[in-house]
Amino acid sequence: MPLRFGLFGTGPWATATQAPAIAAHPDAELVGVWGRNPDKAAGLAAETGARAYTDVDALLADVDAIAVALPPDVQAEIAERAAKAGRHLLLDKPLALTVEAADRVVEAVDAAGVASVVFFTARFQDTITAALREITATGGWQGGRVAHLSSIFQPGNPYGASPWRRTHGGLWDVGPHALSQVLPVLGPVAEVSAVEGPHQTTNLLLRHASGAVSTVTLTVDAPPAAVLRDITFFGDHGVVSVPRGEGEVRDAFAAAVDLLIAETKGTAHDVGVHFGRDVVAVLAAAERSRESGRVVAL
Repeated sequence: MPLRFGLFGTGPWATATQAPAIAAHPDAELVGVWGRNPDKAAGLAAETGARAYTDVDALLADVDAIAVALPPDVQAEIAERAAKAGRHLLLDKPLALTVEAADRVVEAVDAAGVASVVFFTARFQDTITAALREITATGGWQGGRVAHLSSIFQPGNPYGASPWRRTHGGLWDVGPHALSQVLPVLGPVAEVSAVEGPHQTTNLLLRHASGAVSTVTLTVDAPPAAVLRDITFFGDHGVVSVPRGEGEVRDAFAAAVDLLIAETKGTAHDVGVHFGRDVVAVLAAAERSRESGRVVAL
């Protein structure tokens, strides 16, 4: 039996990635679509052979799992509701916009015993996962340097119209991508210091519990000529960089579906809501540090 999915969201991420990836997956079935805009939900459902729903609970009642492509604050509320209904969760990053909301999702998942995956794109791309596995196994890393500079507010970019991205910027949009690759290598973060720079850039100094220190520079409003994605670690064995991801994003999302299905059958992994909550905690601490001008301990 395929895992029956309900999709929550009708924006460009849902239509370009999640809906077609689920619909094409041999072990999944896209049962229904819910969106805040009923007309868009009806259109996406018609394109994928699914049914449009206007009631959240009605869709939850008809599926085994949900996939979410909604703003993080909306996602957290629906994810908690779905977990309490016994539905597995395939969520987008960041898990939530506050630690409190992330904690409620974690508590609901643990209480219900459902599976969960948070889709940090890079963690589902083979070239990156293989590199991170090797880098982590090597060990001895004293620190890292990350620059994730995007430019989404250019004409024609569908994500530039996203209100939550305009409000919360690169810290919350691309920050999760960066942290999803730094934390497996350097470990949990103990202290965060953050300052804001030009073009709504957030610059983080992270002290990890291991003693390692990393720097992370984030923005979604970089000049187009300054777009950059670089993750480099340094330590006892020299310097190593994480390669860029390869392949289609739909394939990466299909791999996330695979992982969720595997967890429902007992296979553990490290990109569920607990890890998603840890990422939110770092981002929230960075936000407090940026606003207060002080180092924030986690």
